[in-house]
This record gives sequence, structure tokens and C-alpha cells, in this order.
Amino acid sequence: MKYSIKAPAKINLTLDTIKKRPDGYHEVEMIMTTVDLADRLDLMDRSDDKIVIDVSEGFVPNDHRNLAYQAADLLRKHCQINKGVSIYITKRIPVSAGLAGGSSDAAATLKGLNELWSLGLSLDELAELGGQIGSDIPFCIYGGTALATGRGEKIKQIASPPPCWVILAKPPIGVSTADIYNRLKLDDVEHPDTEKMIRAIEEQDFQQICAGLHNTLENVTLQLYPEVRKIKEQMLKFGCDGVLMSGSGPTVFGLVQKESRLNRVYNGLKGFCSDVYAVRLLG
Repeated sequence: MKYSIKAPAKINLTLDTIKKRPDGYHEVEMIMTTVDLADRLDLMDRSDDKIVIDVSEGFVPNDHRNLAYQAADLLRKHCQINKGVSIYITKRIPVSAGLAGGSSDAAATLKGLNELWSLGLSLDELAELGGQIGSDIPFCIYGGTALATGRGEKIKQIASPPPCWVILAKPPIGVSTADIYNRLKLDDVEHPDTEKMIRAIEEQDFQQICAGLHNTLENVTLQLYPEVRKIKEQMLKFGCDGVLMSGSGPTVFGLVQKESRLNRVYNGLKGFCSDVYAVRLLG
């Protein structure tokens, strides 16, 4: 038996950091939406009880460090399954990019194995399991567009933004999410207006969505990595309607409503950044 499933990337339209929690995480409030850039997972039953991960990119771990491995192992234990599975991951989402590639792979593993093994678990049950592994996984289970609170695991679905193009550009660096959060000074944070962003999305007001883009982690990453600031500046120069860093970075995304402007932005960025993608919003 074989089951194939896509694992789409996400971007943050807002990311607000509220306070440090007793458990070491930060209390957050963020609006996330999926984009049409996705990894592909092929899941196949095995005759033994091993979990075998094979990844198209050699620098991605294929053992217990991989979130897809952890998801399969957790689901097996939760449902008392003694089967093995081979998971082949074709990577298209850049690694350590702020686009939740690993979390989306884990979410796709949970959803795919739920089908492959005919477990009959609901999305809510899968999201609860995923939240035990990573904060972004519950959102990736549901997909679409949502308000995420708590440490990111509490999900409330909201309306989808109006259709537009999304330009994604990642410099050739990796960013540690934990390091960025550790360097964040909460007293200096300028908070986004999350409710205003939700209203803009509900009213399909593209200009107000672009005006409301805000990420409290962005200044920390921009100060540490000048190349991220350069990408943001170039996106604005080439004509993106709204620009923001996603997650803890280093990927920067630009929203473009007019297709006639898309190629200019894309080609301009390709001049000094190799990882550039032009995709659509899925949310």
C-alpha cells in the first residue's frame, strides 16, 4: 500500500510575541496562511516494524531528528500500531527558512498515515498529537488561514485572504528560531494589530492586509543578518505591495496583486538570491 500527500509551506501575515511562558516557550498570537510551495511525501507500508525516512536533500536528517519520523513514531504508539513505514520526502520548501517545512512534513505524515492505516482519527485528534512534537504542526494539520495562539498550537480558522501572488526569497543562510526568540527584548517590541488584520482579511481588503503585515521577530533577524534586510529592501524597490519576513526567517515574502509586476520582482531578486519562488496563496 502507498499513499502520497503534499505538505505546503506557510507564511506569517502577523507574528506577535506576548510574553515568556513558565515552560520556556513564548506566548504568541499570529495569523498564518498556506502557499502553493509544497514538499511531497510518499508513504509505503513495510513488512517489518521499522520507520525508514528517505529525503531528496542530503543535509536533512533521516533519523529520529526528522519531524516526520517523530510523527510516525508518535502515531504508532498512540494507536498501538506494530507496522513499519517507509517515508520518501521530496523537498521543495527550503530548509530552516521560516516556512514550516519540517512541521508541514510531520503534519502530512500524520494525515497520510491516518489514511494509509485506516485509523479514522479526526483533524482535531491529529492536531493534538502534532502539538506534542512542534508548535507549527497543528496549523499545518488544518491548513488554510488561521489565528494561532498559545505557543502556536491553538488554532482558530479564519477567512482566506484575497488571491494574490507571493514571492519568496531565501538567502543562503540558516536561522535558529530558538536563538532569535532568546535575543528578543519584549519591552522593545512593537505589536501588530491582529484584530485589524483579521478584519482586513474578512473584508478582502488587499491594501489593508499589506499595510498590516508585521512580525515582532523581524528586527532581531534583520540586525543579525544584513542579507535578510537587503532582500526586504529589494522587494520593496522592485514593486511588491507588501513585504515581511516569515517566522524567524530568513525567508522574506512579498505580496503582489498584479501579475504584470510579478516577473519584474522575480527576475530582479534572482540577480542576487538563488532561492526565489513565485507561488499563489492557498489559504
